[in-house]
Amino acid sequence: MSVTTALPAHVAPRPFDRLRSWWSDVWVMTRRNVIHIRREPMQLSDVTIQPVLFTLLFIYVFGSAMVLAGGGSYKAFALAGLLVMNLTTSTVGTAVGLSTDLATGVIDRLRTLPMSPTSILVGRTISDLLAAALCSSIVALTGLAVGWRPTTNVAEVAAGFGVALLFSYALTWMNACLGMVVSGAESAQGIVFIVIFPLAFVSNVFVPTQGMPSWLQVIANWNPVSAAASACRVLFGNPNPSGAIQAWPMQHPVEATVIWSLALLAVAVPLAGRLYRKRTLD
Repeated sequence: MSVTTALPAHVAPRPFDRLRSWWSDVWVMTRRNVIHIRREPMQLSDVTIQPVLFTLLFIYVFGSAMVLAGGGSYKAFALAGLLVMNLTTSTVGTAVGLSTDLATGVIDRLRTLPMSPTSILVGRTISDLLAAALCSSIVALTGLAVGWRPTTNVAEVAAGFGVALLFSYALTWMNACLGMVVSGAESAQGIVFIVIFPLAFVSNVFVPTQGMPSWLQVIANWNPVSAAASACRVLFGNPNPSGAIQAWPMQHPVEATVIWSLALLAVAVPLAGRLYRKRTLD
């Protein structure tokens, strides 16, 4: 006599299976964005050509007129600022890319597929993080070519680039939110530049803040971009005049950058998910 064991009509997927399926969707979306870049390489101009031009421009043109208080090479001072500035401005592509996909109906087509909605946002930010890593490499290689040298060990230098990329990733999610509250790519680019450019330039990226008007110094010293640039200078062992400023972010730039980054992620990630659901409601 045989016994037949009835199987349940529906077996709930295990948490690990759901996570694996979600990560598979994220990988597909990341790969899709990378393929678009491969087919249109000029999309990477802001992380390939721009870093080289900016590095040469500021070091050789403006650097010849810059004297750091307390001494030190402007070349060594500027490299960390150029790294953070290029990573900050390159995050504009996140807003433009998402806004374009929403306006052209690409997101609507993706929604018809059996995939996690959050994988679209995560895939976009991961592909942009890969572009940011490329940007960091190009800034570093250009800096080495013109004579920049870190003076700390390999672990600290790697930590400097890691902190810069963490900050860039947090800004990517912020710009993802901005990209979903506008109606098109042109609007996205305009509104993000209005936010990003003051953030990048009212800082210690190119010049020490001690020479600014007192009211502007306060803004610049508490600007997260200033903290990120100072953190990189500290970890690279490069001149950091902001270390003499008695503002907490300037006294503890690495900790301040990590806190700023995590705070931005804590706010922007769930907000991006909410804005995405609102934008894609039928």
